[in-house]
Amino acid sequence: MNRFPFLFFICIHYAIFARSQDVCMLGAEQMDKYISLISSQKRVAVVVNNTSFVKKTHLVDTLLQRGIIITKIFAPEHGFRGNVEAGKSIDSYKDEKTGLPIISLYGKHYKPSQIDMQDIDVLVFDIQDVGVRFYTYISTLHYVMEACAENNIKCVVLDRPNPHTHYVDGPVLESSEKSFVGMHTIPIVYGMTIGELANLINNEKWLSDTLKCDLTVIPLKNWKRGDTYILPIKPSPNLTNQNAIEWYPTLCLFEGTIMSVGRGTYFPFEVIGHTNPIFGEFTFTPVSLPEMAVNPKYKNQVCYGKDFRNSIPTQKINISIIQEFYKKSPDTASFFTKYFTTLAGTKRLKKQIQHGFTEDSIRATWADGLETFKKIREKYLLYR
Repeated sequence: MNRFPFLFFICIHYAIFARSQDVCMLGAEQMDKYISLISSQKRVAVVVNNTSFVKKTHLVDTLLQRGIIITKIFAPEHGFRGNVEAGKSIDSYKDEKTGLPIISLYGKHYKPSQIDMQDIDVLVFDIQDVGVRFYTYISTLHYVMEACAENNIKCVVLDRPNPHTHYVDGPVLESSEKSFVGMHTIPIVYGMTIGELANLINNEKWLSDTLKCDLTVIPLKNWKRGDTYILPIKPSPNLTNQNAIEWYPTLCLFEGTIMSVGRGTYFPFEVIGHTNPIFGEFTFTPVSLPEMAVNPKYKNQVCYGKDFRNSIPTQKINISIIQEFYKKSPDTASFFTKYFTTLAGTKRLKKQIQHGFTEDSIRATWADGLETFKKIREKYLLYR
């Protein structure tokens, strides 16, 4: 008997099996690890958006199909369907498909009220983060955990990979600059998944009044720190692809300047520009785009600047780009807006650029804060 076909079959089967073992499994996909926490007639609330899918089915539909009793949906910035432009307030409403009440956590209130938390036994959080401090989903996570702690409600975080776990960079937030786009004393790029950060916030007692919530994180399977993870769904309306996500930690700082970051185009956070031709030869014209930017900066005006769509993102906060455009500005006194300090999380960065500090000397002032944070962070890393 010729053994080759049989051996060939075994080898192919083993290769397919080995590959299947290496596929990253999201927290939401490992239902066997959390179904017992939310079944048995428990009343469940979910914090979800357009990224909250279990393979091809939304988590809400997946849980309802399993007979889970969902009483309400909490929605972060950009809404339940992820189609509301940045900064726009959202009112609460009912979901047309399921009839479930959707309570907005962006607009009138960021934190679930005591009334909101009624008729809930356990709350499930499943949202794709991008690992940047001023991305507001981690602020929503904080407030949800706080509300759970105050109302003695179980909180379950279904972990997802973070596309920025392979480095830690930027100034650590100063407490005086705390806002909804920066609630924690962490750097701009903090190098943790949302589940790891949840554990850090909880165990370091960063919730108000040093509260601690009953928290369970469902970790990823077959994923290690630094593994490439291409987001299958855009996490918000203006982060449309992987390149934009990778440039986001640097280019979002330009939202605190006179420059446009391309809102009102189909490539936001991949370009920067201004109506003054002095800023570059590349041009783009922001227009009103439903669900992305209705009234973008410099609407219907030609902007001149730089295109980053074919540039390899640097694995750091690239201060030299901000310095470059600051120096080009014919009126440096008006280049920065107040929002720059809010995004940076420190008053020093603006002053350092204005006073002509080199990028290396600026980065040197971050070193102690980053080292302190990394020591705290190390205790909560679930993946190596």
